[in-house]
Amino acid sequence: MRFCLLPGDGIGPEVIREGVRALKAVGEIFGHAFEFQEALIGGCAIDATGSALPQATVDACRSSQAVLLGAVGGPKWSDPGASVRPEQGLLELRREFGLFANLRPVRTSPSLSGLSPLKEEIARDTDILFVRELTGGLYFGARQETENGSAWDTLIYSEAEVERVARVAFVAARGRKKKVTSIDKANVLASSRLWRTTVERVAQDYPEVKLEHVLVDAATMHLLTRPRSFDVILAGNLFGDILSDEASVLAGSLGMLPSASLNESKFGVYEPVHGSAPDIAGKGIANPVGMLYSCAMALRHSLGLEKEASALEQAVEATLKAGARTADLSSENSLSTEAFADKVLEALRRTSPVLKV
Repeated sequence: MRFCLLPGDGIGPEVIREGVRALKAVGEIFGHAFEFQEALIGGCAIDATGSALPQATVDACRSSQAVLLGAVGGPKWSDPGASVRPEQGLLELRREFGLFANLRPVRTSPSLSGLSPLKEEIARDTDILFVRELTGGLYFGARQETENGSAWDTLIYSEAEVERVARVAFVAARGRKKKVTSIDKANVLASSRLWRTTVERVAQDYPEVKLEHVLVDAATMHLLTRPRSFDVILAGNLFGDILSDEASVLAGSLGMLPSASLNESKFGVYEPVHGSAPDIAGKGIANPVGMLYSCAMALRHSLGLEKEASALEQAVEATLKAGARTADLSSENSLSTEAFADKVLEALRRTSPVLKV
C-alpha cells in the first residue's frame, strides 16, 4: 500500500514527517507494509520546476493509493498577480484526479472544549461533517481581468455535479444523526436555485435522512450560536470553504482539523486544513493533530482499514486527554511537534494489539 507524500511549503514538511511516523507505527502494530514516495507541489515546486504541480508529481500520485499533502504557499510566492502561484497546484490536483468531494470533520474534543473562543456551553459536543463540492463552482468557472479596470468570475454548477456530491452527504448522514443541512443563496443566485432543487430530488432516495435548507448568511450565525444543531453540512465550493474554516474556532485551533478530498474511486488526497503557517515554519512547534487525523482518514477511506484508523484517532484523543498540548493550544508547558507525536505513538502502542512483524 503506497502513499505519495507532498510536503509542500511552510510547516507542511514538519507535519508530514509526523504523519509518516504514525503510519509506520500503525503498520508495525497491525502488520501492514506501507510504502512512501515524495514529490513536489506548491511554492517549492515552482522554484524547482516552474510549475506548481509538475508532471512527475501527477505520476507519483497516480501510482499511489492515497496522497498526504502538507501545505502550500508563503510570502515568497504571495503576489496575486504572478502567473504561477502555489494554490494553482491544489486546483490542478483536484481537477486532474476528479476530487469532487471534500470531507472536513469538525469535532470538539472533550479535553479541549474550554479552548474555543466561544462559550463552552455553546461549543462542547459539536460534531459536524462538512461535505464541500470541490471541483466546480466559482473556483473553477471562467474568469477574466479586463483592461478597463474590471474583472469577473463565473459561478456555474450542473445538476450532475450537485447530485454526486449530495449523495456523498446523504450516505454519510445515514451513518451519523441522519440530518443534512444544505447551504445555498437561493434567494439571490440562479446557481443556488439549481443546487436546492437538485438536492431536494436526491433527498427522495434517502427518506430516513432529514433535509433542511439554510441560506449561507444565516448559516454563518448558526455555526457560532447553535453548532450542535448541525450534523452533515453540504455546501458548494466557495460557501463550503468559508464555513468550514469558520467552524475551526469550535475545535479551539485550526491545527486540529483534517480533511479528505475524494473522487469516485477510493483514491483521495488527505491534508490538514491549517495552511502553511509561514510565521512558525521551521520552529518545530506546529500542531500535528490535523495531519494525524488526516492519516486516519486515509486509512479509513482509501485503504479500508477502519480498525487502524480508529486506533490512531483514539491515540490522539488519549494524548490530548492526558494534557499534552502544542503551542497553539497552550502557552504553558507546550510540546514540540515531534514531542507531541511521540506521545501519540506511545498511546497507540500502549492501547493497540501488537502484531509486530
